[in-house]
Amino acid sequence: MKVTLKGGEIREFENGISVADIAKEISMGLFRNACSCRINGEVRDLRTIVDNDCELEILTFDDEDGKRTFNHTASHIMAQAVKRLYPEVKLTIGPAIENGFYYDFDCGEKPFGPDDLAKLEAEMKKIVKEGLELEKFELSPNDAIALMREKDEPYKVELIHEHAEKGEPISFYKQGEFTELCAGPHLMSVSPVKAFKLTQTTGAYWRGDAKNKMLCRVYGTAFPKASMLEEYLTMLEEAKKRDHRKIGKELELFTIMEEGPGFPFFLPKGMILKNTLVDYWREIHREAGYDEIQSPMMLNRALWERSGHWDHYKENMYTTVIDDTDFAVKPMNCPGGILVYKTKMHSYKELPLRMGELGLVHRHELSGALHGLMRVRCFTQDDAHIFMTREQIKDEIKGVVSLIDKVYSTFGFEYHIELSTQPEDSMGAKEDWDIATDALRNAITELGYDYEVNEGDGAFYGPKLDFHLTDCLGRTWQCGTIQLDFQLPERFELEYIGSDGEKHRPIMIHRVVFGSIERFIGILTEHFAGAFPTWLAPVQVKMLPIADRHLDRIYEIKKRLEAAGIRVEVDDRSEKIGFKIRSAQLEKVPYMLIVGDKDIENNTVSVRSRKEGEKGAMSVESFIMDIVEEIETKAL
Repeated sequence: MKVTLKGGEIREFENGISVADIAKEISMGLFRNACSCRINGEVRDLRTIVDNDCELEILTFDDEDGKRTFNHTASHIMAQAVKRLYPEVKLTIGPAIENGFYYDFDCGEKPFGPDDLAKLEAEMKKIVKEGLELEKFELSPNDAIALMREKDEPYKVELIHEHAEKGEPISFYKQGEFTELCAGPHLMSVSPVKAFKLTQTTGAYWRGDAKNKMLCRVYGTAFPKASMLEEYLTMLEEAKKRDHRKIGKELELFTIMEEGPGFPFFLPKGMILKNTLVDYWREIHREAGYDEIQSPMMLNRALWERSGHWDHYKENMYTTVIDDTDFAVKPMNCPGGILVYKTKMHSYKELPLRMGELGLVHRHELSGALHGLMRVRCFTQDDAHIFMTREQIKDEIKGVVSLIDKVYSTFGFEYHIELSTQPEDSMGAKEDWDIATDALRNAITELGYDYEVNEGDGAFYGPKLDFHLTDCLGRTWQCGTIQLDFQLPERFELEYIGSDGEKHRPIMIHRVVFGSIERFIGILTEHFAGAFPTWLAPVQVKMLPIADRHLDRIYEIKKRLEAAGIRVEVDDRSEKIGFKIRSAQLEKVPYMLIVGDKDIENNTVSVRSRKEGEKGAMSVESFIMDIVEEIETKAL
């Protein structure tokens, strides 16, 4: 049989060979580093037997899916350690997640604490030293249920019952005495999991439902080398220092109160930051030919049924009844944008029609998922909807990609792109999905971008491009998205008059750049550790008089700075200048202007930069020219 490897190389192998053996034949080094594989686009075990021509990619820890396989195996090692030390604990699920894994345990009335984690880590090290191989086997649903009942694992029995109707075999993985219900894939043995750390424990409801029992969730991370683990733990420590919740409180940007969990309060300085981002958004969208609209925050059930959200998204929507009619607070802006399009008949000469909206949307998130500004229940989505002809699709996608690139470059972010394809729970004909997916793929290919394919993760109405930006700690955040939609124009019977005088159906793009302004502020806060670029900083200049007799001069200069559009504060407290400088440093203000007797005598100010330290005496005019240029160019 012929096997096409990554890069296009074709090799011939005997039929019925395992992927592990293929890896060995290619290179023993590749075999030692292999975690799993991708066969014709599907992630599989290295144990998988190949008996037909196929495309094969061997995945290592450097590949995202290989890393997930590695961490998934680490979660099994942790579960085995739990059952050895605490046999009465019941197992639930233990998936790999970004940067690690977790496992939810039913520990009864006593959840695991720090001492337990230390014991578990020690036992995990023993298991890895044993070098246990993982063996995969399958049972019928009835036999699988019997096995899990015998092991007294009620949560596993519940999971098997859900799949029993299909009558398909149920897969398990066994390592030593430990047997786990699991679809895989997994490493060949536990030996490669040489470095790991159990990082924290939290509570988590079974199935994420507050009506169910509270479980104990243990998080961990794992690496092939100790040096990689050390590097990751150092990054975590730095991330703690940069936590936007901590910095947001210290810099008086925002707060979350018990009266509104998941509903952030923005304080005056936070509003300056937010409004500066909004002003920038408006500026770049005006330049790109967008018109701004605003749609209502609440619309009736009939609209959400027509859009498909009532059937596909209702559990995340807040609803109410007005005049005996069901209404929903909008979780998305798109149906409102569609209604704006429908206010009149459009001509092909008007297309593409680009409409932007800074819409406040509300989505119900479980309380356990809430996290500062990163996961909230209401946020401002910087939406835009583009209505266009089929011939305009590629150029419009290119235009949005260029806009997103411009924004992320302004903040110094690198990013990568994922193409997400048709999910199982989707609307519309497959032919339309294929056309839409090809349009997205061709547009970014022509622009010269690399991309990854995320199979089955598109929106229910269309495929999408997701933009994952990378911050200064190497963490990735999904922010921008471009979704191509043939379905909602059909559902809402959108039309335009073509050059032939006939009515035609437009195609629609949904897209965001920031994603959520609130979340983007959280990301920026951690990326810059609160030391925002001057153009974004809520306070750009702090003025520090050495003594009270210098205040008149200070306030005179303050007026000149404000007249130039610079945000200024005066620290007029009766404190020593060293104390005031330290306070301004803690507030991460970009510039301090210190005024004393010599400055008044020479008609200057003493400039101290957050970035460069002491810059010496300058005339006020020179300082204004420099900082205004820095602000206008949005220098980093």
